[in-house]
Amino acid sequence: MNANIKIWGLGIGPGDPDLITVKALKILQAADVIAYPAPADGESLVRSIAAPHMSGTQEEIVIATPMVVERHPAQDVYDKAASEIAAAVDAGKSVAVLCEGDPFFYGSFMYLFARLSENYAVQVVPGVSSLAACSAELALPLAARNDVVTVIPGPLDEETLEQQLMATNVAAIIKVGRHLGKIKRVLEKIGATDNAHYIERATMKNQKIVPLSDLNGDSAPYFSMIIVRRSGEILEL
Repeated sequence: MNANIKIWGLGIGPGDPDLITVKALKILQAADVIAYPAPADGESLVRSIAAPHMSGTQEEIVIATPMVVERHPAQDVYDKAASEIAAAVDAGKSVAVLCEGDPFFYGSFMYLFARLSENYAVQVVPGVSSLAACSAELALPLAARNDVVTVIPGPLDEETLEQQLMATNVAAIIKVGRHLGKIKRVLEKIGATDNAHYIERATMKNQKIVPLSDLNGDSAPYFSMIIVRRSGEILEL
């Protein structure tokens, strides 16, 4: 653990506690303070992932974040959390901020980084991302040779979603949630349903993999992903 760095953004991995890196584990266990996001009315998933590795004696900063579309409530939360983390560092303590997956892959830690990095040394420790975890659990290679891989957010409108899917060999559709019905319509329209692989809660105990055509309803859990290989399923050398 670098003594000159007092703030760490730790990628804890996608859900399986064993998928934490050795570096992140060492920092997690050595930090004076552990900070982590949590829903305003529930328990923190990332803390539960890291819990088996925590000493139980460290100070904790809970970053209670409302699950809303509007940006301003969350921005206020990040302002407050950054102030608390800064105060801990000013008091001579080291702070490890827990991040699901990888801190900079659609991770909220980037907002804390933006607030803290100008005045403090902040180190990001990469983690196993949801993209890598889903690919592994599906036993589906993401890319071969000159394949282009595109990460597509589910909230995009149908026209943009279709354009992005048609412009790539392999697509990872994230933030599926309440957009599942729209995504299924677009995949059906472009004839890609049979090459679409759905997975939710990858590497967790309640992981679920089902054919997209077997999914009922128009919504999915927050932690879900659809990987589409338009270039075909068989990788030939």
